[in-house]
Amino acid sequence: MTVGPTVWITGASSGIGRALALGWAKDGARLILSGRDRERLGDVAKEAGGETLVLPFEVTDHEAMTSAVERALEWSGGIDVLVNNAGISQRSLAVETALQVYRDIVEIDLMAPIALTQAVLPHMAARASSKLVFISSVAGKVGVPLRTAYCAAKHGLIGYADALRAELSASGVEVHVVVPGSVATNVSRNALAATGAKRGVSDRAIDNGIPPDEAAAEILAGIAAGQREIIVARGVERAMGEMRRTPDQLFDQIADMVAKGYIEKMEPQPS
Repeated sequence: MTVGPTVWITGASSGIGRALALGWAKDGARLILSGRDRERLGDVAKEAGGETLVLPFEVTDHEAMTSAVERALEWSGGIDVLVNNAGISQRSLAVETALQVYRDIVEIDLMAPIALTQAVLPHMAARASSKLVFISSVAGKVGVPLRTAYCAAKHGLIGYADALRAELSASGVEVHVVVPGSVATNVSRNALAATGAKRGVSDRAIDNGIPPDEAAAEILAGIAAGQREIIVARGVERAMGEMRRTPDQLFDQIADMVAKGYIEKMEPQPS
């Protein structure tokens, strides 16, 4: 019997993360499900069925993350797909927003996925056929009001992913950036307000957004098709994402630079 890929998803207890887990489970994937809520992760594992490891940890806790990587590799023998999905949004005007909100969102939405990716990168690169998936946002392409911290973090995540893709372009490791618009999740309800408190209410755009299972289906199809940038949005959000889409020709040009020795040319020359 063919063994499916091992897929590690952060933020897997709800929303896009949960929907991706269920979608991959249908294709026979072995799942590692991470988030903060063990009970909710367990519910997703039961719904997914199959071979599943529930691995809760707080993404900003470096020691817990390091232990989670060790446990994940011990259980799986290697990660085929890492989905950096865990994150938090914002709903507040910049002029009213405490600096700590910026620190918290950048730590959760940018530094945490970088830290986890860096920890598993040597193992994934050795497999030569693995995939790194970064869930950013249309707000990672466009400056959206009430989300200055979120935009900063999500723009940064795309920058990290694009540079990493270039470095790995000859390794067989694929890097996919997902750019969702409004998806009907708890993202707005869980967003940070100006003081850093949880907002606690949703908004119409999110409530009328794309159902998570439809968003997940588009993401899975894009990954299967080898799309490096996957825009999952409707209407004006789709139009904004497409206006700021990075052309495939540019990705190819940067990969060609790497193939022609760009990295080697940057190495210090002997004096």
